[in-house]
Amino acid sequence: MAKGYETQLKSIVMLKNKGGVLPLTKNKTVYIPKKFTPAGRNFLGIPIVEKVDYPVSIEIAKKYFNVTDDPALADMALVFISSPRSGIGYSMDDVKKGGTGYIPISLQYNEYTARDARDQSMAGGDPQETFTNRTYKGKKVIPSNITDLAMVNNTYTKMKGKPVIVAIDIANPTVFAEFEKNANAIIASFGAQDQALFDILTGASEPSALLPMQMPIDMTTVESKHVDAAEID
Repeated sequence: MAKGYETQLKSIVMLKNKGGVLPLTKNKTVYIPKKFTPAGRNFLGIPIVEKVDYPVSIEIAKKYFNVTDDPALADMALVFISSPRSGIGYSMDDVKKGGTGYIPISLQYNEYTARDARDQSMAGGDPQETFTNRTYKGKKVIPSNITDLAMVNNTYTKMKGKPVIVAIDIANPTVFAEFEKNANAIIASFGAQDQALFDILTGASEPSALLPMQMPIDMTTVESKHVDAAEID
């Protein structure tokens, strides 16, 4: 267990620390906004009930900070979000509308229209399909957690200049440009438990990890990348 916990700590990445706002002083008063989770299904197909709740254990948070629901009383805000969840790139709703079913996978939170996608897809030709071009050019997608972006930006407004620290749980690359300017500090984790996040935030452990993937500045950069050709940086 000790080795596993140490591995979690070593997996957390510090992406931004403007003005040295991190590490945070323990027992400060923090505002942790509640997170909206829409109804849907998880990767196992199990239904998820719509809810608005704290994104981390408040019991654990209170071991490190005084937690308040009033931004005016807080010294800083801690916002916990997840990377954009835009699905698997296939939609039965698109099929019902007469489409091929193939839709964009977006790495941004806001609605995305694939204007820069390929006219001709690289893959295609499944014997069960009557077409070979799986392009999704011109189609739109809205991540199910678009409200994560609003949570960061709304918290920034509510804090009126006081520090906003964002902790993002990453499952895929993310367009940070949508909210980076409204965060004084950003840490990234990959499924780490709450206690590990708080130990990093308060300096009990120093972040040492590096990103295992690149983070694009926008979706145009993603679509224009020649993924079928070798590139030398």
